[in-house]
Amino acid sequence: MGVHLNDIAARAGVSAATVSRVLNGRPSVSEQARAAVLEALEALEATGYERSQRTRRRSVGMVGLLVPELDNPVFPYFAQVVETALAAVGFTSMLCTQTPDGVSEDDYVEMLIERGARGAVFINGYHADTTTDVQRYAAMQQRGLGIVLVNGYREGLAAPFVSTDEGSGAAQAVEHLAALGHSRIGLATGQPWYVPVARKVAGFHEAVRRHLGAQADLDELVQTTVFRVEGGERAADALIDLGATAVVCGSDPIALGVIRAARRRGLRVPQDLSVIGSDDSPLTEFTDPPLTTVRQPVQEMGKAVARILLDEMSRTPAPRAEYVFRPSLVVRGSTARAPSTRGGHRRTTTEVDA
Repeated sequence: MGVHLNDIAARAGVSAATVSRVLNGRPSVSEQARAAVLEALEALEATGYERSQRTRRRSVGMVGLLVPELDNPVFPYFAQVVETALAAVGFTSMLCTQTPDGVSEDDYVEMLIERGARGAVFINGYHADTTTDVQRYAAMQQRGLGIVLVNGYREGLAAPFVSTDEGSGAAQAVEHLAALGHSRIGLATGQPWYVPVARKVAGFHEAVRRHLGAQADLDELVQTTVFRVEGGERAADALIDLGATAVVCGSDPIALGVIRAARRRGLRVPQDLSVIGSDDSPLTEFTDPPLTTVRQPVQEMGKAVARILLDEMSRTPAPRAEYVFRPSLVVRGSTARAPSTRGGHRRTTTEVDA
């Protein structure tokens, strides 16, 4: 049985005309009404309905979803959530992935505009890098492209931002580890010129001081690296040498690299070294051990991004502000009470060669 406009309207508590405007991506629909229609449509489809020909529409426009890579599972997951929400109202999404020596973010934007795209979502893009000029985004807006920027707030840019509260995530991780008796906690994360990284480092510092007191070598316990497994391995070696019994990581791939390095040195996770990731990427609960991680609220953020982009494209702009979402700690098997031996772990030639 197909879903008809009247079915959606009755469930959403709006008129059939309002449902039609939402499904066709037209303006003059309140945020509350649009959300009610999308929720009603999702609920009806979940109960076994299929869209009838009446609610099947040709694409009402193209949007770009720009992500820095696909190696980290959180990025395609984020893109999928946004794409699903936009497809429900008739938009076709084009996934744009940057690769080394490949197509740049700026090049993708030109391609999107040439193809008549109406909007674009930038997830951890150039805007997150404080060394880049964000006026490129103002220029996009002047050319009629609706934009939403995810994870990387920049002062002076009049655009909607959607961000994870990185400081809160780091603080939750430190609090959990401190409660388990860890007094030497390290942080392995990306380069400090990225906005999310700077916020995570600040939150980590503040939480360590609050729960463990002043530490003379606190700066050394923050190791910056690349957001990859190999980056986690490099950071882990330094932190283990500094006596860390627990490591908070800036991404789940970094955390997997820390676990790999610990095992190479003959250490057990979590008995000898506790590890916390970040993002709660798909499959982290199936790693060995299942990864304790700070969950980025991707579902909630992705749906908010889609709603904001729809407003931008309908020329009813969202507030020029940052919408901040609080992450949550998901405790699994990679954290445990601090090992009884104090003074931490020391790297030996035998461990390196193992």
